Amino acid sequence: MNEVLWQPGDQLIAGANITAFRESINSRYDLQLENYAALHAWSVAEPELFWQSVWDQTGIIADSPSERVLVRDAVFQKARWFADARLNFAENLLRRDDRQVAIQFANELGQRSSYTYQQLNQQVAQMASALQQFGVEQGDRVAGYLPNLPETVIAMLACARLGAIWSSCSPDFGVSAVGDRFGQIQPKVLVAAVAYPYAGKIHSCLSNIREISAGISSIAHTVLVPYVADDAMLADAVADDHCHLWSDCLQLGVTREAPEFVRLPFDHPLYILFSSGTTGVPKCIVHGAGGTLLQHLKEHQLHTDISAEDNLFYFTTCGWMMWNWLVSGLASGCTITLYDGSPFKPGPEALFDLVDELGISVLGTSAKSIAAWEKAGLKPSTTHALSSLRTILSTGSPLLPGNFDYVYRDIKSDICLSSISGGTDIVSCFALGCPVLPVRRGELQCLGLGMQVEIRDDNGKVVHNQTGELTCAAPFPCMPVGFWNDPDGSRYHNAYFGRFDNIWAHGDFARITETDGVIIYGRSDATLNPGGVRIGTAEIYRQVETLQEIAESLCVGQDWEDDQRVILFVRLQPGVELDESLELTIRQTIRANTSPRHVPAKIIAVADLPRTISGKITELAVRDVIHGREVNNTGALANPEALKLFRDLPQLLD
Repeated sequence: MNEVLWQPGDQLIAGANITAFRESINSRYDLQLENYAALHAWSVAEPELFWQSVWDQTGIIADSPSERVLVRDAVFQKARWFADARLNFAENLLRRDDRQVAIQFANELGQRSSYTYQQLNQQVAQMASALQQFGVEQGDRVAGYLPNLPETVIAMLACARLGAIWSSCSPDFGVSAVGDRFGQIQPKVLVAAVAYPYAGKIHSCLSNIREISAGISSIAHTVLVPYVADDAMLADAVADDHCHLWSDCLQLGVTREAPEFVRLPFDHPLYILFSSGTTGVPKCIVHGAGGTLLQHLKEHQLHTDISAEDNLFYFTTCGWMMWNWLVSGLASGCTITLYDGSPFKPGPEALFDLVDELGISVLGTSAKSIAAWEKAGLKPSTTHALSSLRTILSTGSPLLPGNFDYVYRDIKSDICLSSISGGTDIVSCFALGCPVLPVRRGELQCLGLGMQVEIRDDNGKVVHNQTGELTCAAPFPCMPVGFWNDPDGSRYHNAYFGRFDNIWAHGDFARITETDGVIIYGRSDATLNPGGVRIGTAEIYRQVETLQEIAESLCVGQDWEDDQRVILFVRLQPGVELDESLELTIRQTIRANTSPRHVPAKIIAVADLPRTISGKITELAVRDVIHGREVNNTGALANPEALKLFRDLPQLLD
């Protein structure tokens, strides 16, 4: 840990967007901020000046500047940003209207397409007109049941152009999971794909679409995207009078003049995102247009150094907030690349093939994917050019130190590897990368500018270079506008401010290091507490998943004899058995690199681990099962049948 794996050169530092930003701050306010640490300290101390500077630097389009950057309130969640500003999210993403490529699309079948900014503007205008003719108005909801397609981006931007609210799920969500989400927000229009490919198969969505539409009475129109549907599917799809093909909607949009970009207040709702829903019905988290735009521009241009020359890619579905983050890249005038399908089809090298083929400069993925590449023996540095690639982003779970080693050894040695961490709750990050800072093994590079992040112990005391709760002590623009159907704000308050008075508690167990890097140890509600010592599960995963015999692991605490003991479940590589020798190796590896408290009382091999539809392993559901408690919402799981593997295990009875 703390070992520097990459250091930016002088030329890179001098040419970085964040360097120009820091120098402009020094000139504008007569300061001498010499480095990132000084800039971050100033951004937290002077939030009004900082966020106004980000607004100006990124050229946000709005009616007029807001005289009130921050309207403070004694209640954290009631603070308001840019209260006088009026803007339109789509207008800011579509500020270019030329022949520069805006979107590149690829899928596992080898299909490719692209849209220029000119074409994108045209189709967004046409779809906005069609939605308007379907009766969509400001504040109405439009829901997408879609793969990661250009049509998904077009539908969202058309929605935003009108001031309507967009919400989406990927088509691998089951009917009950979609109903739990869209049923709460009552969309007027459903946009859905007739079929989609995954792992070499074509999956029809028609029966699910019919059930969803029948189960949500507010849906008056369904727009069908053919995508990979065959003629028989299409003929069946359009039999319903309320269903309209995508192409027909675009043609309908031609019949009327395109609606103007509606400029609305900074906090006007843009997105409704959903919590994972593994502990109950998903929370409907409402994000405002202005806060989302401003935060994403900051993270893209200052923390990721994105410019109009870049090609930004993130492997994501439309059910994960990284899709929203990716699409905002259009506001920087760059090209965004969308991919649909398995990232391991036709082989594990699929995304690296895409990097070389399409000239991707920023490659985003999950920590689990990076671990899977290493387990598969992939060495792109020897098989691919990767000449365009300058940054790799990783999120979804903590990136283990060994994964850092793998990237620099087997992918590319001269690259900025930025592990980032935030979540659906803020549709962005609290800690992330920086192109002018070194990359240290096992650490996120820095705290986000303008985010007053502090680590607190159980008593609420701020601690330094110690593990504790990741909190934010001051308001920030990308806080949720609220939760849907939460008129008094109590659910919103309890979700983030119930732990510490008037302090945002994010739910992550973390540490800020002596070099101002950040280490995330996992969700704080899933931390272990054997003998009263608090342990982050990521500390155990860091060790276990270095072993080649282990495909992946899951760790929970079991209540036992008035205490808690650590239980480790492992999914083994094909052909491997959990014998005494492997158990000993696991225990010795954990003990040698962590502490005796981390060593599991039981190690149990299982055939599968339950995960959410967005691919995250769910510790809380397993913890409930081994304690005999009901799992409230198995519809939020991609493989709920895996929970049976953990029920009534004899190994947990002694």
